[in-house]
Amino acid sequence: MRADARRNRERIVTCALELFAERGPGVSMEELARAAGLGVGTLYRHFPDRRALVEEIATSALRSMAAEIRTLSAKDLPRWDVLTQVVAYCTGQPLALVKSIADAGDEVPPERGALQSEVDGLLRRLVEEVQGEGTMRGDISPAEAVEILSTAVCRPGARAGDAVTRVMLDGLSA
Repeated sequence: MRADARRNRERIVTCALELFAERGPGVSMEELARAAGLGVGTLYRHFPDRRALVEEIATSALRSMAAEIRTLSAKDLPRWDVLTQVVAYCTGQPLALVKSIADAGDEVPPERGALQSEVDGLLRRLVEEVQGEGTMRGDISPAEAVEILSTAVCRPGARAGDAVTRVMLDGLSA
């Protein structure tokens, strides 16, 4: 791929990540092209349909989440602080979009499936560490805690300090 074509593709994905995280999956292809400073034809050359773009965004978001969770987990901080930083990061991702395509029941592409499994595993491990330090309730399994976290962060407009996220974290704390 030529350098300018690669930059255009990256610009489209970056703008789509921002717009989907901010406004949910209903953003039009025309709005995405305009936000990226490109023509709609350029967008469709890279992504022949909305589904292809959504898959790319979901995969990109999961890849970024896995990297960020690994980075934050490596910090020498109380595990609860790491968890709240992970939650804050996740609320800035288009996870409502990722969840909507996961719930659609279509066949999961191998890369996205592997990334989703990796992210879930990283989150379960972090929850186990938080519970081990005694700052998270122990009467909830790590898998249940990850499901609760997902409910809070996988919705349009999720923010680290919003009421749903605050109540969810309060409910999980020991």
